[in-house]
Order: sequence, then C-alpha cells, then structure tokens
Amino acid sequence: MDGIIMTVQLLLSLSILVGVHEFGHLIAAKAFGMRVEKFSIGFPPKIWGIQIGETEYGIGAIPLGGFVKITGMIDESLDTKSLDKDPEPYEFRAKPAWQRLIVMLGGIIVNVIVGVTIFILIVFSFGDVYISRDEAIKHGISAGTFAETLGFQDGDKILEVNGREYVEFNETFNADILLADGEVTYTIDRDGKVFDLTLTQDQTAELADEENSKEFLSVRAPFEFNGEFSKESNAQKIEKGDRILQVGDVEVTYFQDFRALLDERSNRMVDLTVMRNERPITLTGIKVNEEGAIGAGVTTLFDPSIRTYTFAEALSEGPARAFNVVWVNAKAIGRIFTGGLDARDSLAGPIGIARIFGGNFDWERFWRITGLLSMVLAFMNLLPIPALDGGHVVFLLTEMISGRKPSDKFLENSQKVGMVILLSLMVFIIFNDAIKAWF
Repeated sequence: MDGIIMTVQLLLSLSILVGVHEFGHLIAAKAFGMRVEKFSIGFPPKIWGIQIGETEYGIGAIPLGGFVKITGMIDESLDTKSLDKDPEPYEFRAKPAWQRLIVMLGGIIVNVIVGVTIFILIVFSFGDVYISRDEAIKHGISAGTFAETLGFQDGDKILEVNGREYVEFNETFNADILLADGEVTYTIDRDGKVFDLTLTQDQTAELADEENSKEFLSVRAPFEFNGEFSKESNAQKIEKGDRILQVGDVEVTYFQDFRALLDERSNRMVDLTVMRNERPITLTGIKVNEEGAIGAGVTTLFDPSIRTYTFAEALSEGPARAFNVVWVNAKAIGRIFTGGLDARDSLAGPIGIARIFGGNFDWERFWRITGLLSMVLAFMNLLPIPALDGGHVVFLLTEMISGRKPSDKFLENSQKVGMVILLSLMVFIIFNDAIKAWF
C-alpha cells in the first residue's frame, strides 16, 4: 500500500509540473502566432486526447514527461518533413530568434514562477516548526551508524558548527554541510568535556550516500505511547500516555534507544516496564515482530519551536528558499563533474523521488516536495544539453550574437545526440535507483 501511495504522489506531482512547464511553451508560442500541433502530458502511446482549434491536447501512457509540438521546430519527435519547404509565417523557424528564445524559456519561466509561488505559500501558511538548539542540547543526539564511524556518540551535545551557534538543529546536517568547501567542525560537549570533532570534505561527501545519511544525526526523542496499534500487534496492554522505563531489565528513555533494543529482540517476546499515572507497571509477553517493532504508536515529547511569517515576510523568504534549491543543485552537479561527489549516491530518479514523498499522503509535504521539484525541473531544463530547453537556448543565443542560424541538419543531429545522452542518463538513474531500493 505504501508503494501505491508513493507512486500516486509522484505521478500527481510530475503531471502538475510537466503540465505547467509545457503550458509555458504553449502560451509563449501562441502569443507569437506560432502553430502548436500537440500538447501532451506524458509520452505516447496516447490514452486520451481532444482537438481544440489547431491544437490536440492529450495524455500519454508514460507519465514521466511531456511535450509540445510546435510546427517548424526540430524537437524530440525528429519530425523534419516540413523542413524541405519554405517556412510558413506561423512556423517556429520563421520567427525572429528573440521570439524563439522566449518560447524555449517559457517552460522554465513558468516552473520558476510555480516553484516560487509554492514556497511563498508554504512559508506563509505553515511557517517553520523546528527543534531548537536548547532542546537539542537538553536531550543530546542519537548517532547513526555512519556518524559513529566519524566519532559521534549517543548523548553528545552539539554546541556549535564551524564555530557558530546554530538556531535550528537541522543546521547541523543540511546541504551546506554536505557541499561544504573544506572541513566541517563540530564543537561537542560529551559528559562535561568540550572538544572539536572535525570532518574532512571527503567524509561529508560520503553523506550523499542514502545509507550513510539515514539517521546520521538526530535529537534523542523522549516519547509516550499514543494508544494506536497495528492489526497484528498484541501490545494492547499498553495504554495511551504510558512512558517507557525498561525493556526487560534494560533502562531506556529515548525512542531511538527503544527501537535499537527491539531490533535486538526481533521475533521474541519482551516485558516492558512503563510509567502509568506516576506508577511503574510491568507488561509481560509483548511480541516483537521480525522488523523489530511491537506495532504500538508513539508520540514524541519535544518542545518544538515555531516561527511564523507575515505575507510580506513570506514574499521575501519564499523566493530565497526556492532559489537556494537551484544553487544547491548547481553546486552538487559541479561536485559530481569534479569527482567530489559520486553520481551513484547523489542522483535520484523516479523510485528515489517516490520514496521522498513517503508512504502516507500529507498535503504540506506533498507541496513542499512539488515546489522543490519545480525549481529542480527548471534548473535541469536549463542545462546546455541538446534536446533540453537549455540546448535550444544556447543555439539561439549563438544565432543572436553571430547573426547566423545553425543549419536544420546540424540542429537535427544535435537533437539526436542530446536524446542519446538523456536516454543514457535516464537508464543509469533508474537502474541506480533500483539497486539502492532493493539491494
């Protein structure tokens, strides 16, 4: 069921973003009097279509993209039949270079507008809910497996990052850390002893690996049971509001430690001691399944910090966050080409993106991810690769500067090369996604 929900969210998000992207091309083309033959969300075979005026609007069976077919334009369809004739006034190739440039930038511009708008509305509607530095220091961290290899320990209190006190705990591990130019230094309080733990650039780059980044650093979470149970659970002895004291004879306070103890006892029966109404009670014979869970819901007991924004503040903060997505992606791609990041760890395709959406539908998370993807789509389409909008933009700028238009044969061959590059990249990313998901 989780996989179905992930897939539905991915397809819905991509359909929205591809639709608005291709609509950007369409409205720009029509504004300059170009004939638009087809507008499709998804690639053939066509599963639905309707003719409105000169344009056929349709939905394709392969929902991983879309296209607009503009008469007289050499695109991914490689339809060059009309190029043997003199251009008609309504054709793409008959229009001035500056108009063709705007048409090619239309999809990117609309994706940026949509992405920025989503970020503005998200910031204004939901603000920020975060774990503060004080709350993080109060409980200390839980160190994931990779964090332990770097020298972190459960219970460490992070005081500073690169000599600066952070405000939100997520500042201790974010894109700035992953893409840091040089070392990253954490100032840590461990049982009253303060010292610096320094990570090299190569070590931070390893955090691009999903397994390494998983629960790399998290704040130890006090929790209580919320009275919800899975169908297979036999933990109904637990009541809402119970707080864990022991698993067997091992004392435990934080959720991360609780999960670790259950993992060690998978497919076994355990006794739990809980605090109920200020009295310790022992619950016997609780079944731990093969996944190291007892099927009882929990609620964390953090004291979260909340930051709200006026609409005027959101108009400033939203675009800043949206364009930071572009900056992070540009920097990451630069690192991949220079060998600073492994493409296998850093690139995500349909499977990886679906897993980011998660197995339950949450509208706030859905729109946050959709806004991020809108900015990523705009950036990726601007890359100077033939068959992408950015490739067309390069050729058009060259034409505008030199005054000479590339030959139709050159554009056709460039399109073929670009398609080979993109298809090869797509195969690599999907294959890599599958390996990371199932092995």
